[in-house]
Amino acid sequence: MRLERADLLQIYYLMRLTRAVEDRTRTLFLQGKVVGGVYTAQGHEATTVGAAWTLGDGDVIVPQHRDLGMHLTRGGSPRAVMCQWLARGNSPSLGRDGQLHIGDIHHGIVPSISMLGESLPVACGVALTMKMRKHSTIVMTPCGDGATSTGPFHEALNFAAVQQLPIVFIIENNGYAYSTPTYKEFAIENLSDRAIAYGMPGESVDGNDVLKVIETVGRAVERVRSGKGPVLVECKTFRVRGHSEADRADYVPPELREEWLAKDPIPRFEDYLTREKMLTPAKEAEIEDQVKAVVEDAVSFAEQSPAADPATVADYVFAPDGPIAIIGEPGAEDPRYINALDHRTGKPFTTVTSTGTPEFVKTEEVGRR
Repeated sequence: MRLERADLLQIYYLMRLTRAVEDRTRTLFLQGKVVGGVYTAQGHEATTVGAAWTLGDGDVIVPQHRDLGMHLTRGGSPRAVMCQWLARGNSPSLGRDGQLHIGDIHHGIVPSISMLGESLPVACGVALTMKMRKHSTIVMTPCGDGATSTGPFHEALNFAAVQQLPIVFIIENNGYAYSTPTYKEFAIENLSDRAIAYGMPGESVDGNDVLKVIETVGRAVERVRSGKGPVLVECKTFRVRGHSEADRADYVPPELREEWLAKDPIPRFEDYLTREKMLTPAKEAEIEDQVKAVVEDAVSFAEQSPAADPATVADYVFAPDGPIAIIGEPGAEDPRYINALDHRTGKPFTTVTSTGTPEFVKTEEVGRR
């Protein structure tokens, strides 16, 4: 995949934005403004942004709870994310859920499921639908190393291989399944080795090197799109913080955390961009200012958004009547199927603020790539 200067700067911006949104979410959590727990992914930014970057228009992701970078890369709005964390009435779940259990069909984002691993069979269902309808769409679905120990993971891989589904499985191996280290979970070095047992290719990559992630996942995407069936990619990264903000992660040896902090994906990419003379101090300051502006805009918007109306608590228990629109087909723009809407306009949230936008930031209202 050829990356131009504008692409590389936008990837860097998305990595910075992902971390900044999560940092601000932690602050809101400590202020008592977040409903429920907070699960972040410091250290995952190269994996989530890099993997999602390889997708094209109309492709679908079925993310999990540490995949904010995928949401933002696919065009998800920071405003929608903040409304979700603060459980506002116009959040993607309409105030019915907190955390990143968030989807937006307009952007090709299918909501995650709390029971980790359970989203993978759903992703297979989406991929099977696309195959049956003869779409060129492919599906990307990530999970953690812990989720690979669940039944749905193995069922999904087997079904996808047998049916030759257009799906890319991503394992975000971040070292720990809550407090269980990988060496106590598996007797193999690479989780990608499991792919061969199901009849699909598997490959492992340094998940903290965004360019390596894009290169490796990009090959997988090209193979899947050519009709050769599913692929499994393991991205080796590290969960720097606890399982949630309620977890101090005392079980992680300090020296191991320091080792991975030294491999932080954002400074690593900064070093590359600086060496290539793409990231000057002035450009870095410009990106930082834009990130701050987008985060402040998202928080302000969410705090001013209405609380959920208790009178609607029984609404949306069942799907609305009528056919469910598929992305790219007539009816997909129907607001009934776009649950992340700006309450002031009735339209999808904008991806970024409209003023002071650098040339490397996409500004379309709908951010599907």
